[in-house]
Amino acid sequence: MSLVLATDDTGGPEIFASVQGEGPSMGMPVAFMRLSRCNLACVWCDTAYTWHFEGDNRPHRSGEFFDRKANQVTLEEAEVAERILALGQNRLVISGGEPLLQAPALAKLLDLLPDISVEVETNGTTKATTALDIRIDQFNVSPKLAHSGNPADLALIPERLDAYATDPRAFFKFVIAEPSDVDEVLSLRDRYRFRPGHVFLMPEGTDSETLRTREKWLTDLCLKHGFRMSDRLHIHLFGDTRGT
Repeated sequence: MSLVLATDDTGGPEIFASVQGEGPSMGMPVAFMRLSRCNLACVWCDTAYTWHFEGDNRPHRSGEFFDRKANQVTLEEAEVAERILALGQNRLVISGGEPLLQAPALAKLLDLLPDISVEVETNGTTKATTALDIRIDQFNVSPKLAHSGNPADLALIPERLDAYATDPRAFFKFVIAEPSDVDEVLSLRDRYRFRPGHVFLMPEGTDSETLRTREKWLTDLCLKHGFRMSDRLHIHLFGDTRGT
């Protein structure tokens, strides 16, 4: 068993130390690991190099396709664990792509990292195996709204959203591009009864100007509906770059 990771700009695995840029842990020092492959296809995805490979005809607004061999690297769990431990952090963020597509290998990896706290970034359509679930301290669930370009029957699976909504470890983070997107969040909140304080609205954007412009009107919507707002700290610090 092994893990399929995304690559950084040098072609090595995208494993690095930084501060968490989004959600309830924003600003915390962490180790990051980005896995490759995704079961959804967001038209505005800022990590399309994890899934929009040559031959994949799912749309992405950039129109760019990535060479799979140049943007994926397969490593044994022991080597991945060594790289993570070398970063010297006590918290690990597992991102993607959709990391839970590799749940069995992740469980094996975390057996080698018994003293590290773990949070997983997920699109909310998949399920962790029991062996993996018991090691996860926090789920950052980002269900995809209509403007992502994903059909609702693939992106919003009632069984999975019900499960996350009743899990105290789960926080919901919705990407917002227009004020009207919040109406969809309200419908989902009412249907699944998300926990108060566990819903974040985050502006869509890959540059500081766009994020700041959207945050101005997003603040009012958070105040009106009682949602929390998430910035994208890493964009302001490093731009839209890999390994940050």
